[in-house]
Amino acid sequence: MSFQIKGLPLAVFTPLFKLPDTGLATHAAMRMTADRRPGFPCRVSLCDAHPGETVLLINYEHLPVATPYRSRHAIFVRENAIEAQLKIDEVPEVLLTRLLSVRAFDSVGMMIDAHVVEGRELAPAVNRMFESHRVQYLHVHNAKPGCFAARVERA
Repeated sequence: MSFQIKGLPLAVFTPLFKLPDTGLATHAAMRMTADRRPGFPCRVSLCDAHPGETVLLINYEHLPVATPYRSRHAIFVRENAIEAQLKIDEVPEVLLTRLLSVRAFDSVGMMIDAHVVEGRELAPAVNRMFESHRVQYLHVHNAKPGCFAARVERA
């Protein structure tokens, strides 16, 4: 089964970079400078920021569903991010090198399956989870900090 990993749209975050720090605070966000790589995974470009790059740490609602699984968490977005344009079945390096939690959701946003995998095992896990016709999409999270990493859809 083919899949497509999707980053977040840049347009959602672009206005935030123009705000002063006090304005960011009203959006549950803060400006930071990446000081290591890996360590600041951008959810728009789906790659790690380089040391010295400006990023925003934002509380983002990644699962806006009307179920108990509705969820938001902290994410990083690079100031000069370019939206990820991944090929079908491509897994970006930012996911390959981390321990991941993969969560499967049905059409109304109820979680129906979940697994923890090493990043290099993400593609096989995605294919296994999409074997169920009940699964509409997957959310990938960094397993240790718990933050949202990317959405996976059937291609």
